[in-house]
Amino acid sequence: MKQIARDSLHTVRLQLNGVERGAACAARTLLSDFLREGLGATGTHVGCEHGVCGACTVQIDGVAQRSCMTLAVQAEGRHIDTVEGLCDADGPLSDLQAAFQRHHALQCGFCTAGILMSCDDYLRRRPDPTEAEVREMLSGHLCRCTGYTPIVRAVLEIAAQRGAAQAANAASNAASNAASPISVTSSTGS
Repeated sequence: MKQIARDSLHTVRLQLNGVERGAACAARTLLSDFLREGLGATGTHVGCEHGVCGACTVQIDGVAQRSCMTLAVQAEGRHIDTVEGLCDADGPLSDLQAAFQRHHALQCGFCTAGILMSCDDYLRRRPDPTEAEVREMLSGHLCRCTGYTPIVRAVLEIAAQRGAAQAANAASNAASNAASPISVTSSTGS
């Protein structure tokens, strides 16, 4: 394991939303602070700084994790995704963000970035969750405004939409394969 002197600055390089980035920080700088202050990714919010509220959730190598419980130096060479990376800066919202908007799944918005990052990871791992499963996943986040019901509705809507799109794509591929003539050739030595 790499030894890091606690009283010196360290340059941490990582992939932030697909872009190579780096900045200097103290050894004990939290990833949440490094993202906000060192790299300007202010969509990551800092709430409790104890890993309880979930506002600081980001994805580290594709897995939702609390950035207030991770040191910036631990993220060296890793892929970090924040809410800013869910859609292009000038592009439309992601399907999940748009569903949050449609269902009024945010009010003050403080917890929203962390919840979106957890939901994005969760739907990749569990594409067809039940309402109870979504509520269980959300139990790691504190939201004082929405009562969670609109968030659950948004997540379930996107799971259904993605499932329907995947089923339609599979049916289209199956029909395409059935319509294609299969030619069998024999190769025999003469």
